[in-house]
Amino acid sequence: MKTDFLVIGSGIAGLTYALKVAQDCPDKTITILTKAQSDETNTKYAQGGVAGVMDMDHDSFEKHIEDTLIAGDGLCNRKIVEIVVKEGVERIKEIIEWGAKFDKDKEGEYTLGKEGGHSEFRILHHKDVTGKEMERTLLAAIKNKPNINLISHCFVVDIITQHHLGFLVTKATPDIVCYGVYVINMQTNKIEKIISKIILLATGGNGQAYRTTTNPAIATGDGVAMMYRAKGRIENMEFIQFHPTALYEPGIAGQSFLITEAVRGDGAILRNNKGEAFMERYDERKDLAPRDIVARAIDNEMKVAGTEHIFLDCRHMDMEKFVHHFPNIYEKCRSIGIDVSKQMIPVAPAAHYSCGGIKADEWGRTSINNLYACGECASTGLHGANRLASNSLLEAMVFAHRCYLDSVKKVKALTDFPSTGEGRGEAVPDWNAAGTTAPKEMILITQSLKELQLLMSDYVGIVRTNVRLARAMKRLDLLHEETEALYQDTEISPQLCEVRNLITVGYLITKGAQLRHESRGLHFNTDYPYKSDRLQNIVL
Repeated sequence: MKTDFLVIGSGIAGLTYALKVAQDCPDKTITILTKAQSDETNTKYAQGGVAGVMDMDHDSFEKHIEDTLIAGDGLCNRKIVEIVVKEGVERIKEIIEWGAKFDKDKEGEYTLGKEGGHSEFRILHHKDVTGKEMERTLLAAIKNKPNINLISHCFVVDIITQHHLGFLVTKATPDIVCYGVYVINMQTNKIEKIISKIILLATGGNGQAYRTTTNPAIATGDGVAMMYRAKGRIENMEFIQFHPTALYEPGIAGQSFLITEAVRGDGAILRNNKGEAFMERYDERKDLAPRDIVARAIDNEMKVAGTEHIFLDCRHMDMEKFVHHFPNIYEKCRSIGIDVSKQMIPVAPAAHYSCGGIKADEWGRTSINNLYACGECASTGLHGANRLASNSLLEAMVFAHRCYLDSVKKVKALTDFPSTGEGRGEAVPDWNAAGTTAPKEMILITQSLKELQLLMSDYVGIVRTNVRLARAMKRLDLLHEETEALYQDTEISPQLCEVRNLITVGYLITKGAQLRHESRGLHFNTDYPYKSDRLQNIVL
């Protein structure tokens, strides 16, 4: 199969990009691949909202820029921050024109929320399912574009470069080129190849590397792992954001229900097992301090008390307003026997967002030719060492637009598909599965996943030490060795590929944490409790 533009991922980043390309290039073909249902993305589970300077009377670009820089703890790229904040308002207006409905007051003005790290009320939201509303809007819009082909249940195994043509490719190789991808067609269980002029990785996050996460099961770091195997540049993977307030349900692992930060923005208070409001001991901004500070504070309170959770107190809040603004949170709590008007909500931190990822420039270009990246899988320089709440959906829209501008210009200048084999025109080979057999025991895959999630949560979590990181790396080496042997000897499956990708992501997070000899933002190592004078990005 050949296509002009290939988009891997159907979240806000991938869909925004595809829609813009389809509008500008009606004569070109755009193919979107997603490994699950078309709407099963991290975007769908984004509750809080999207940050944007919509009220110029009380807010300003400079305030939003400064809030982002402060949260990023010195590692943000100021130029990128300014681009996202200033261009973001137009992108928000654009998705509203496409049909997204954000909450308004009785006068018809947008009701803006406030979250941790923000100095002003600037968060647009659709109740507590903002991401779902934006995903709905984009999926509806692409249905009207005949040149967009969305293929669900299609798992991308690897990106195709000169390596697959028999050439030696290393990180020092100049001009690595991406020609397309190998995919598992989950309808036929066959491995096929798709060749494309432009490839966009919009594969989302990697929360499933941890035992407890707010991310859905599909968040397995596929794009980052594929890029690393292709010798592309990855940076700042040690900065994993733990959302401070995921609903604590005893015995439940995997995806946790998120209690959005907007609840604290509306006045909810964090309390420890003694019922004390403890955040004032950690930060003058109390419950609305940036997420890295709040998550570490909660982690410390839990460790001191020996408990598995703390509480979020909403009992004093206006319940009519609460139910209107947070209907899904209210219903979820009620479904497990918690009346938020009378009982506090048990919460604990959970892996939420990867601030690092595939190194991308201001146009979303990666270190591999023809390959772009945007959304959570990319590291653009916006988030630095810690993401400011509700900046992720904004970044995805801004960089989808910038990837579109740059890649369309490139394709319009092409007369044909990029030649393979360094200009000699050899065909990309079919996938070679010779010598492999069907897997005999799925336990070999599922147990490796459990081991990975356990070691990452216990050794490479909110608070780290050199000893824990060294132990994690030893165990990751063994998991890698076992899984690679399985990969070489058995017929590959999405489950095996996902575990393989998560082990790679776990390695990148741990290696980045070992190389960072300081505590900054989301990375806190008790052996290096202070920031160093040298600001650096860890590139792998």
